[in-house]
Amino acid sequence: MTVFNQTTRRGFLLASVALGVVSLPGLKLRAAEPASGGTATLLISSEPPVLTTIAHTAYNSVYISPKVTEGLLTYDFDLNPKPLLAKSWDVSPDGLRYTFKLRPGVKWHDGKPFTSADVAFSINAIKEVHPRGRNTFLNLTAVETPDELTAVLVLSKPAPYLITALAAAETPIVPKHLYEGTKVTENPVNLAPVGTGPFKFKEWVRGSHIVFERNPDYWDAPRPYLDKLIVRFIPDASARAIAIETGEIDLAPSTPVAYSDLDRLKELPNLGFETNGYQYSNSVSRVEFNLEKEVFKDVRVRRAFAHVIDRNVIFNTVNYGYGATITGPINPKLTKWFVDDLKTYPIDLKAAEALLDEAGYKRGADGIRFKLNLDYVPSTEAYPRGADYIRQALAKVGVDVTVRTQDFATYTKRIYTDRDFDFAYEGMSNLFDPTVGVQRLYWSKNFKKGVPFSNGAAYSNPKVDALLEAAAIEIDADKRVAQWKEIQQILVEDVPAIDIVAAPEITIYNKRIADHTIGAEGVAGSLAFAHIAAS
Repeated sequence: MTVFNQTTRRGFLLASVALGVVSLPGLKLRAAEPASGGTATLLISSEPPVLTTIAHTAYNSVYISPKVTEGLLTYDFDLNPKPLLAKSWDVSPDGLRYTFKLRPGVKWHDGKPFTSADVAFSINAIKEVHPRGRNTFLNLTAVETPDELTAVLVLSKPAPYLITALAAAETPIVPKHLYEGTKVTENPVNLAPVGTGPFKFKEWVRGSHIVFERNPDYWDAPRPYLDKLIVRFIPDASARAIAIETGEIDLAPSTPVAYSDLDRLKELPNLGFETNGYQYSNSVSRVEFNLEKEVFKDVRVRRAFAHVIDRNVIFNTVNYGYGATITGPINPKLTKWFVDDLKTYPIDLKAAEALLDEAGYKRGADGIRFKLNLDYVPSTEAYPRGADYIRQALAKVGVDVTVRTQDFATYTKRIYTDRDFDFAYEGMSNLFDPTVGVQRLYWSKNFKKGVPFSNGAAYSNPKVDALLEAAAIEIDADKRVAQWKEIQQILVEDVPAIDIVAAPEITIYNKRIADHTIGAEGVAGSLAFAHIAAS
């Protein structure tokens, strides 16, 4: 039996459950209908550049978009698909046609009806402008709409990961009538979203917070239970810890405090700590080189850096032992794809100095070989601290590094649009499958100026491209795993990036909020089921 037959059978089983059922089956069950009302406050560490993920995958936008804009499917903790805007689905035996039956009576927040035309427009737009869309929908040839409640994805080749790629944050369905005829990436709706989701956008107070209000016409009544959701931006890690500790914050995903504060916060009786709800993301921290810069065109320089930057120091002193060290691009939680015996570059300053000399970058009279700028992603405290360690480590071999700080929008523009960077310390999500989460970082066809969180290195290796493209359509699971092992082996030889740690992913929450993490998307889901717990 092929992967697609298994997927088809699972789809039929889930579809049979879904037919005639309004609420979402198969997710975390509750004993009784919760009471409605109240306000919850969600914390993110930096202000998002946009409030929808139709053309952007910044992690902070990922936590916001699904509250308003939904996907075709959602997923349980084992990444089994569950109905959302699609009430049922079927995958053809050859894996080339995905037929989705959509929910009737769903309306956009402006009152317009939701139809298959919205699905077709959104998926075609994602294929064009989304950082991962070219990977995910590479083999998509058409989205057919035989009627207003049926959408059919037609592929030229199989895509074994596709049924898991349709979550709200990953493949959001947006209103065609508000986007058609505009430049999707610049549409003002990205800043004031209109969706089908449980919450309606109310206001965005720049530099402070976003307010969402309950959608009284939500298709999954009586949800949402909360009357209001407030999203606050607190850039300073110490201030975030205080806000959590004092009860100002109800939900704080992605370990938003200094790791040194975690043990203290765990002693507080009003707080809980949830490690579930990240099965869809699987983040890693990495150093990425800009291969358009002359100094990094020479692999000897990149390998020299690998002999200097000690991931164990970052793990132990920056991450306080949270997470795990990695020697390749894949998070060990993706056990099927993780390779634990990849080539490594032992910390060896003499070897690094010899490689830099050989590459023609000898020390000057002042002991300096060259000067570089290092940009870090402005999210958790681990990134500025990690960048500072990298600066100190490279100084030992005569590389003078200036660490630059900026807000999130400036950072993404600098890296992906202006290309005004030397190297970066950043976080990236592997997601649920490496073809979706990892391929984008190394596939030469995914280097496109202006598209964030794609191939920022401008890395190009024809053999890697061929392997990536083959793995994307391989339905033999064992062959696909072998292809990804070879990809990883080549990447550690080429060193377009140095993979450092699998980031610890913890949601800190006030125990007064219940049912915030009911599936693989966790707090990055809609929060339709979240409610004030009975006292």
